[in-house]
Amino acid sequence: MSDSEPDEELLSLLRQSLCINGESSSSTVIDTKVLEDAEYVYAHSIDVALDTYGTKAAAAMVWELMQEKNYSFKTWSEHTLHPKAKDESTVNFIFLMDLLNFCFWSGSQDPAKYFSVDYHGQTFTGYWSLVAALHRALEEDVPITTPSFWINETEFTDDLLKHIFRSTSSDPIPLLDQRVHCIREAGRVLASDFDGSVLNLISQANNSAASLINLLTTHFPCFNDTATFESKSIHFQKRAQIFVADLWACFEGQSYGCFQDIDTVTMFADYRIPQMLHSLGCLRYSPSLENHVRNLKEVESGCSWEVQLRGCSIWCVELIRREIARQHPKANVNAILIDFFLYDTMKERVDEGLETIPHHRTRSIWY
Repeated sequence: MSDSEPDEELLSLLRQSLCINGESSSSTVIDTKVLEDAEYVYAHSIDVALDTYGTKAAAAMVWELMQEKNYSFKTWSEHTLHPKAKDESTVNFIFLMDLLNFCFWSGSQDPAKYFSVDYHGQTFTGYWSLVAALHRALEEDVPITTPSFWINETEFTDDLLKHIFRSTSSDPIPLLDQRVHCIREAGRVLASDFDGSVLNLISQANNSAASLINLLTTHFPCFNDTATFESKSIHFQKRAQIFVADLWACFEGQSYGCFQDIDTVTMFADYRIPQMLHSLGCLRYSPSLENHVRNLKEVESGCSWEVQLRGCSIWCVELIRREIARQHPKANVNAILIDFFLYDTMKERVDEGLETIPHHRTRSIWY
């Protein structure tokens, strides 16, 4: 190569670090179908409805509080347990974290019995119990975030997983068998399709959030979060989307978190955000559904009620986003940040005993 010729490898690394894609801007737009399907569910729902005035009021409140708290993607790294390093070890940690980011609610009404993890003198429940358990395992020299370890049948045993997710309380972690299955499946897929590397998976997406989501849901069955509603296939893809969002937030839109189409990611349809949206007066439930939720009865995964709750929540957050953009054209707020903010706020309300309605109860690997 002469001095006048560009170093293509160096240029490629520079583009990645600066989040610049060398492909033409006229390339075909990639779609996950999540937002389109959410609008369809909203338009055909009979048990969950959106309140227009409540949604506009919520948009104003969310914007105001986000400004007061200086809320941004940097808030993600401020959480005590979220990894701080900006390297491959963190990418692997986030991948496993979101692979297992589902179903933490307890069937008990006694908080003392909730699945919990003691870590560094603190007791964590819910999502944070998972994150704490992963940190604890790494400190115990268990290579739990290493993909090649997941397919080591000699060392990666059911008993080891039970030990890693041991609970401080009498309640074990919910759906342990399903979590073991997800880890082993992911290990096999990474080994066969991506040379055992999460970085290779990310690289194939070419800085596209939608492409990475579609890669996850196409190659990994345990990420393919769909349902059927009114004879139509509905895409939710909660954990695939949150993996992209966590990468984006952790790496602050650079390096492994560089996605040119990050705003195509919707909110993550789980059980906390519908609860918060109902509390804010954005969502309304039919009497039969509300009675079911308030009486802490389980809502079957994939049933009409559950699909309506999830689909209408995605569409509601999209309308909140649009209202913020309409009122504040220079606002740099996407559905990811609104979801993160609503989740953090709902957890604060729960911890303070201020929840006005329980979350719906669904046992599922999808959320």
